[in-house]
Amino acid sequence: MLTLSQLLRVPHVDSTLRFDISPDGQRLVFAWNKTGRWELYEMPLDEKNGSDSPQLVSQKEGSKFSPIHCPDGTMLAYALDLDGSESYHIFVHDLSTHISTDLTPQIAYAHQPNITWSPDGKVLAVLSDKHGQFALHLIHLDGTPGRMIKNVFHPCWDAKWSPDGQWIAIEAESTASDRSIYVMPVNRPRKGVKVNTVQLKVNGQLLNAQQPAWSPDSKFLAFSGENGEWHDIGLFNVESKEITWVNESTGDDTQPAWSRSGEIIGWVHSEGAKTSLQLKEGSDVIREKKIGDGVHYFPQFTDDSVVILYEDTSHPCDLWKINLKDDSVRQLTNSLPDDLRDAEFIQPEEVWYTSKDGTQVPALLYRAKDSTRAVIDIHGGPNWLYQFLWSPMMSHLASRGWTVLAPNYRGSTGYGKKWQNASRYDMGGVDTDDCAAGVNYLIENNLADKNKIAVTGRSHGGFLTMSCMTRYPELFAVGSAVVPFLNWIKSHKDSREDLQHWNIENMGDPEDNHDRWVELSPYFFLDKVNAPVQMICGGNDPRCPASDSIDARDKLVELGKEVELLIYKDEGHSFLDIKNVIDSEEKCVEFIVKNI
Repeated sequence: MLTLSQLLRVPHVDSTLRFDISPDGQRLVFAWNKTGRWELYEMPLDEKNGSDSPQLVSQKEGSKFSPIHCPDGTMLAYALDLDGSESYHIFVHDLSTHISTDLTPQIAYAHQPNITWSPDGKVLAVLSDKHGQFALHLIHLDGTPGRMIKNVFHPCWDAKWSPDGQWIAIEAESTASDRSIYVMPVNRPRKGVKVNTVQLKVNGQLLNAQQPAWSPDSKFLAFSGENGEWHDIGLFNVESKEITWVNESTGDDTQPAWSRSGEIIGWVHSEGAKTSLQLKEGSDVIREKKIGDGVHYFPQFTDDSVVILYEDTSHPCDLWKINLKDDSVRQLTNSLPDDLRDAEFIQPEEVWYTSKDGTQVPALLYRAKDSTRAVIDIHGGPNWLYQFLWSPMMSHLASRGWTVLAPNYRGSTGYGKKWQNASRYDMGGVDTDDCAAGVNYLIENNLADKNKIAVTGRSHGGFLTMSCMTRYPELFAVGSAVVPFLNWIKSHKDSREDLQHWNIENMGDPEDNHDRWVELSPYFFLDKVNAPVQMICGGNDPRCPASDSIDARDKLVELGKEVELLIYKDEGHSFLDIKNVIDSEEKCVEFIVKNI
């Protein structure tokens, strides 16, 4: 059996935010929790120096993410989370003196972790909610007071400064779960010449677009944009303002990157649970490369190679290098310990089952041999999906004889735009139906006995866990909700403004749609619960405040229900301290096992 503690102690390179390659193409910097803490590491890309030489860059308190070199390669900017609250501080680290400086000390507001340098290396463009909404601000390294330079009145997520210094591309939330890209002039135009901010459109309609990436000559902005049912890679011509498409495919194409010469564009292509790297040079046919049948992230080019993050169900996320001349592949970081290299991991299969209304729901199935017990594990987001990922809990449960079903319910990404938007204004309704229908699939296929099925999930998956326990109490023997919310109304009031914007876009105005918000909140139906419930929370969680679970715990106790509440006071939405990660996940599994 693969022990959970053993698997959770395996480190991995961060795949949620970017790594960076130095301007000269010689060195790599990335966030890695090799020591159990999220630190920045640097390593050479030159093969002569070997592949096992990452060096710790900084050991300041807190968790470090999203490093990016300044244009001359002498400094790094990065985001630091002190307490899990996602109120990131912006730091600059001098690579010669090894001194890290907080450019945002004693702040009472938050920054997004995505940072971009001015081409002269004197200014950082950051996204700050100093004035109540994430907007574009400039921070000067010489101490000149920073200032807001653009508020698009929608929460901003990313910004990219063009290499020629003339433009900043801003990615912001739009309607529903869509994003929008604004291309904003930075320098004052010549007298008499007016240059306005451009919002990407196609045929006069706002384009659902994200992940801006400038060409080296600043003439084109690549992006991932909605082109029919799927996301393809588009090009915005800065001079003509025209948009053309690099490709049109079935499946989503995301995370575009340019080669250093500007002659090749690469991106991640996704079809359901599997992904690959795709490359396009001029009018040539699209080439496809991959490390394996897992998940690829954030390709970046050197002169002759692509560096990319990759993980699968048997290997944690690591950095890999694909040589474009001979197609050779080299692993750059090695997170998997020797004692697990020959371990046997049950491989998931992609299956489909029937939901309450007859709709077919995609899912990953970890099929354990001779299984009588099962867990439905619900992903968060909801705009995310389970793919062939490194998943310690699912691998552990499968190794001890539990079947695991991981639904990609309506609202998930990866299966087209209609599927992603299918739960809009009905979150806690149709998505709950999809997850609960997995019980019938498990029983009908002799993968679990009736009354021996648990449900668990994190974030939106925690919310859906509690929705399953209140809407379908007869189906589940136990539930464990990790960093959940249960009350749309209260959680909304206690959340950050950008999170409130998302709630309104996807559930409607809370006053105009009060009945809907109540109807889809598990908190108001806790009397329906008839099985043990566990809730696990972070005390500093800005997304799903622990107060929501505290109220639910108190109400369940009042109703005479069996409930356990665990609060990790120094954690946020994503637990960062490895001790708390292990303790919380072990207690989640223990609670499930002892109640079935």
